[in-house]
Amino acid sequence: MMPLFLLELNWKELFLGHEEWSFLLEIILRTAIMFLAIIIGLRVLGKRGVKQLSIFELVVIIGLGSAAGDPMFNKDVGIISSILVFIIIILLYSVVTYFIGRSKKFEKLVEGSSICLIRNGEFSIDNFKKENLGSDEFFAELRLKGVSQLGQIEMAIEEISGEISVFYYEDEQVKPGLPIMPDSLKNPLKNIQKEGFYSCTFCGHTESKTEGNAGNCAKCKKDEWVEASGRKRVT
Repeated sequence: MMPLFLLELNWKELFLGHEEWSFLLEIILRTAIMFLAIIIGLRVLGKRGVKQLSIFELVVIIGLGSAAGDPMFNKDVGIISSILVFIIIILLYSVVTYFIGRSKKFEKLVEGSSICLIRNGEFSIDNFKKENLGSDEFFAELRLKGVSQLGQIEMAIEEISGEISVFYYEDEQVKPGLPIMPDSLKNPLKNIQKEGFYSCTFCGHTESKTEGNAGNCAKCKKDEWVEASGRKRVT
């Protein structure tokens, strides 16, 4: 004989919450819309917050986590609704993965692409702005890779995962560049006191200067400079 508490249990409320069966069709639309909304939102925010995961992978994790978490403590959320969300996300994942494997354009649209941030020891300004990177955060990451000044770097690329790949000059090819040690940009100059190499604090462009007015950067037109560093990497 079935226990009394099972007989008194409201099975419809257990599986559907307070919703009707017709709401299941609305769930399909809701899930698809939110799935796309999360992808678009993360594409706008950039890759830094999703380091080591592609944006698409993070969307799937967020979606599955939300679907699993809500019915655990929210009586208004039915189990069947959450299971349906799981199924839809898995189906969407399979469909998107299928098209990613067959179209480079679609892959770029969903997951973005690698971006060059530093080329020949200077910032690629337009690309750097697109990624909303703070210079302090970026410099800290470069220092962790043993970089003390930008003239040591031939190219730095932000990968799809948000990781920074750095390609270095050989020691004999290292040139003077913008120093990135803590506080190295604190006291920019507009007048040069001694002849030497100076770097633009904004774009890292480095050139030889004589005493007098420092002038504007030939690359970005800014007018603040710091003495360049010729230091080689210590590995």
